[in-house]
Amino acid sequence: MADALDKAGRKGTVLSKDQVYSGPIFNLVKETIKTPDGLEVERDLIDHGNAVTILAITADDQVVLGTEYRVGRNSETIGLPAGLINAGEEPLTAAKRELQEETGYIAHDSQVMTTISSSEGFTNESVSLILTHIDPSEHGDRHFDHDEYVNTQLVPLSQVIELLKAGKIRSAQGICAITWYLNFIREG
Repeated sequence: MADALDKAGRKGTVLSKDQVYSGPIFNLVKETIKTPDGLEVERDLIDHGNAVTILAITADDQVVLGTEYRVGRNSETIGLPAGLINAGEEPLTAAKRELQEETGYIAHDSQVMTTISSSEGFTNESVSLILTHIDPSEHGDRHFDHDEYVNTQLVPLSQVIELLKAGKIRSAQGICAITWYLNFIREG
């Protein structure tokens, strides 16, 4: 008997698609799908562009954190810099652009730590978690989108960990980026 994990990655066959909503950030699509196991199912899909979340850190372990209004919480939330990847743009290029747009900081020695799914049950969005280094003395102009404003500051990594433990950082992407870094990249 084959291991159940061997089945991961098998594709379904989309039998029909009906776009029921088109918006500036995502589309809503109703799909009829034949699953790899032969079931015919109807699903709603939030068709969403891919994104980046950036863990920007200084040589002395200061992390760029920001607060920004988020409609899903109807409040300002604490998080890492993040944004959508433009069409034809690579994740590292998007991360460099988004970091400078939101914070003014210049990305150096960037790397993709991993790519995660936001919620595989209803959206196709993937988020690349980017680690980058910054020099706080290198600071350019910020360029916000017309409908955003982000307050940013440098926070010691130890305090960021305390914010995580206290449940003050709630974004899944931010939590994943920080914990991936702490568990798989950071030495000591």
